[in-house]
Amino acid sequence: MALQFPDIDPVIFSVGPLSVRWYGLMYLIGFALAMWLANRQAEKPNSGWTKEQVSDLLFYGMLGVILGGRIGYVLFYQFSYFIENPLYLFRIDQGGMSFHGGTLGVITAIAIFAWTRKKSLFEVGDFVVPLVPLGLLAGRIGNFINGELWGRVTDVPWAFIFPSGGPEPRHPSQLYEAFLEGLVLFLILQWFIKKPRPAGSVAGVFLLGYGVFRFIVEYFREPDAHLGLFAGFISMGQILSLPMVIGGLGLLIWAYKKPQHSVASKA
Repeated sequence: MALQFPDIDPVIFSVGPLSVRWYGLMYLIGFALAMWLANRQAEKPNSGWTKEQVSDLLFYGMLGVILGGRIGYVLFYQFSYFIENPLYLFRIDQGGMSFHGGTLGVITAIAIFAWTRKKSLFEVGDFVVPLVPLGLLAGRIGNFINGELWGRVTDVPWAFIFPSGGPEPRHPSQLYEAFLEGLVLFLILQWFIKKPRPAGSVAGVFLLGYGVFRFIVEYFREPDAHLGLFAGFISMGQILSLPMVIGGLGLLIWAYKKPQHSVASKA
């Protein structure tokens, strides 16, 4: 027995040539939640942030997510195709975003923002990362609604038969990611920032948490058909998550050896 996934149109509605898609809507919801949470943090006494700075930071971050996510997807998952068809990089109508690429894009955006605003890189990073999991939660729900990025074949009672995944029941790995990378990681970070922490430690917890959760979920997620499993046991998502785990641990160790406290507080 398996649950039959409804064949949902990825387009919510169209007005002339303009189409509003579920996945795009979830991205907008994620950015709206991030802005709401960031403004709450900025309004706290002695936060060191203004609403204008928050608005600028989120704009930088949005560009980092979109550009980094697209470039990362093309380079990490479609590199051979890109070499043959360089213009594929700009074919965003065909879909394809990478969280790991988006992470690199956001790190670049944070570095540029910190440099132009004379702020510490770790101060900005610790302010940003608690905002991210809600966006991940929204994005993974968008993946589920689209019936994409489904999981491996399974016989668990909550398995779904996805329209694009063939006749076999599969793990709803998008919901696993929404729960772990979104809700659970959000709660962990909110608990962690209740007290002042060494600068860089909040970012370290995020990198470590996301890397571990993504590595785990990859065991339930169907590997990309054109990539498969490297050495027969590890996916590209897991390979890209390992540097996040190592970097997160390293950042935490460094932060607690050099206890320069950040202004992070509960959102």
